[in-house]
Amino acid sequence: MDNRFDRIASVLFLAVGLAFAVGSKKLAASAYGSSVGPDIFPFTLGVLLILLSIRLFYETFKRKNSGGKKEKIHYKPFLIIFAATIIYALTLEKVGYVITTFVFLFVCFQVMERSKWVVSLIISAIFSYGVYFMFVEVLKGTLPGWPVWF
Repeated sequence: MDNRFDRIASVLFLAVGLAFAVGSKKLAASAYGSSVGPDIFPFTLGVLLILLSIRLFYETFKRKNSGGKKEKIHYKPFLIIFAATIIYALTLEKVGYVITTFVFLFVCFQVMERSKWVVSLIISAIFSYGVYFMFVEVLKGTLPGWPVWF
């Protein structure tokens, strides 16, 4: 991989991590005196992304550039997954968590490995319903349920 690309990516990841960490502090504090609130998870993800981006930046100076052969960047899979992510975010409330997560995961798995559609269906179904069940039924949280028309 190109060192220049990795350096630019590490700076962008650092900015996203900082945005997560700062943005998480704007979330409401925990209720009922608990030390764990809704800001802990995004803050932890932001700090983790900051640390990993610093490590990536550091490693670009340690390794030698593979100057001769450049890897081809695959734009089509990236654009498909990016579009699927935007559609997922826009339809989550209207369609519900289980269906939108299932479709999103299936599309992403198929973009990454097109030939294994049965495995993609099974993993997408188990994951989307499993997370919904664990979060809503076991942990008593809330997620957008099933749509009214279903």
